[in-house]
Amino acid sequence: MKILNQKISAGFEFPVLFTRDALNLKNLALGWALDRLKEPGRRHAMVFVDAGLAQACPELPGRVESYFSYYRRRLALVAPPQLVPGGEAAKNSFNHALRIVRALLEQHLDRQASVVVIGGGAVLDLVGFAASLVHRGLRVVRLPTTVLAQCDSGVGVKTAVNFGAAKNLVGTFAPPFAVVDDFDLLDSLPDRDWRGGIAEAFKVALIKDARFFRWLCRHAVALRRRDPATMARLVTRCAELHLEHIRGSGDPFELGRARPLDFGHWSAHRLEVLSRYRIGHGQAVAAGIALDAAYAVRLGQLPAKAFHDLVQGLLQAGLPVWYPELARRPRGRPLAIFQGLEDFREHLGGELALTLPHGVGQRREIHEVDMPLMGQCIAELKQWNENFSSADCKTESVKSA
Repeated sequence: MKILNQKISAGFEFPVLFTRDALNLKNLALGWALDRLKEPGRRHAMVFVDAGLAQACPELPGRVESYFSYYRRRLALVAPPQLVPGGEAAKNSFNHALRIVRALLEQHLDRQASVVVIGGGAVLDLVGFAASLVHRGLRVVRLPTTVLAQCDSGVGVKTAVNFGAAKNLVGTFAPPFAVVDDFDLLDSLPDRDWRGGIAEAFKVALIKDARFFRWLCRHAVALRRRDPATMARLVTRCAELHLEHIRGSGDPFELGRARPLDFGHWSAHRLEVLSRYRIGHGQAVAAGIALDAAYAVRLGQLPAKAFHDLVQGLLQAGLPVWYPELARRPRGRPLAIFQGLEDFREHLGGELALTLPHGVGQRREIHEVDMPLMGQCIAELKQWNENFSSADCKTESVKSA
């Protein structure tokens, strides 16, 4: 046997910029991101915009065209901004991805051209997936428009679409060329999308940053009330933690078993599927991390007070920790939510590795789950949710009186 051992090291670098009013003609952030390598000639780009965002902000496509026109010496918009469907349903069919691939090919974009995508996490996933297939990968500049995308998925290195009943089953690792987090793009969000990203902040804080976790608990009500300065601080710190993990974990492309940033996601992904995506991703993550935190308490890995602080913080931020789908049980079979464990096990290659908090700001992986004990934790979450809702109603009644 003859072996030629080949080892290749590839470096990836992408900036994440935090700004406001990125399409203001005097704001250099987007132009700098597209032209940061200072290559000869103009930077050709095609722009895709979340259709839901365009409906809420009908002036947005025109502002994109005005921006490229203003910087036409260095930037070239190859076609008018293209609208793509937003929300998780957009990822449920390959047809949307194929249409984007065709659109990119029709413009004859090369590997030095850029794809600018303005939208929520599902749109970033969808367009990023399509762009990663054309010429084995075009440059993608992301402008995330939801809290969740700005602090989590939008600064990550993955793309995906759903397949069958499984979320994110088909996808690629494709680091962006740059990310521009524009806090002003959050203003038009409905409350559900504003609050959804708060769950991801609690997720990463509980396993990585005790100080940030305590800050979130103290500011949960301000976040629910949409205080812009508080949200900007959440987005920035949460993005920093995600980037630190990607950069410093030694496993940016998830070749190993551990998935720390998927803490709480085995049940969250299943909740989304069971609800036919009626439950948003952030809302599902809130329930998922609360469930796994409750289990960590039962294992002696997390103080009960930390669990109480987590649940209270989530609820005060407007994020329920229990949904009826958690208790759904097909006749004669285990709880339907437990299929999420098997899906996660398959995703990891056969061996289960769940990240749980180990104290506040630290983590530990476990490799098996006591189903009856987890079932008790689900019942506990239901009680917590009901108690908080009841107390909240009484508070509102007193205020009204």
